[in-house]
Amino acid sequence: MTDRYKAEAEAREAALCEPCRGIQRNWRRAPGHAELVQGENRKEERGGQVVTVTRYRCDRCGSIWDYENNKNNQKAGWSLPRR
Repeated sequence: MTDRYKAEAEAREAALCEPCRGIQRNWRRAPGHAELVQGENRKEERGGQVVTVTRYRCDRCGSIWDYENNKNNQKAGWSLPRR
């Protein structure tokens, strides 16, 4: 990892509200929090199978989250694609 990448990741993490910081990432079936507002769904291919990815936005801090529902991958789940 470059120093710039680390600094950007730390800045994104610092901008999260307390409930967003508590979301367990990359673990299927981990809960989100009450202030996440569901957005659109999309289908993506993962390893030859189609999975559903749902976009959420936090009402408190504005963070954008994706939730990947992939029953064949326990390490799917919440990810923070951008701020």
